[in-house]
Amino acid sequence: MAFLDHRVVEDCEKALRKAGETWKVLIHVYLFMPDHLHVLLEGEDEASDVWKAAVLFKQLSGFAFKQSQGRPLWQKDFFDHVLRKEEETEKHVRYILDNPIRKGIVQDWSRYPYKGSTVYDLSALDFRVG
Repeated sequence: MAFLDHRVVEDCEKALRKAGETWKVLIHVYLFMPDHLHVLLEGEDEASDVWKAAVLFKQLSGFAFKQSQGRPLWQKDFFDHVLRKEEETEKHVRYILDNPIRKGIVQDWSRYPYKGSTVYDLSALDFRVG
């Protein structure tokens, strides 16, 4: 359960933000659960590449983790889902933020430490699933 260590999460957050900047990708939300990551990405413009951002993120974070922990961080592939235009981004952000509640880790998503966004000020949101 790599993401119980705040240093690992900080390294991964840096890698995620760098990948987003490199490939012009917005990070609507990310949330590191103890053993996996939820992230919602969106290209900023036609030059953006969400797939390459995800691959770069896994490379950067995986390399740093392997150097410090001596073992791989990520599985080979990852699950992705493309949102259709009619799907509400905010609904998916809320769903991701409520993951620690559904798993019984916290009662309020805002108290969960391992989350962030380059789009929203999460401290100003009052999202709830429903």
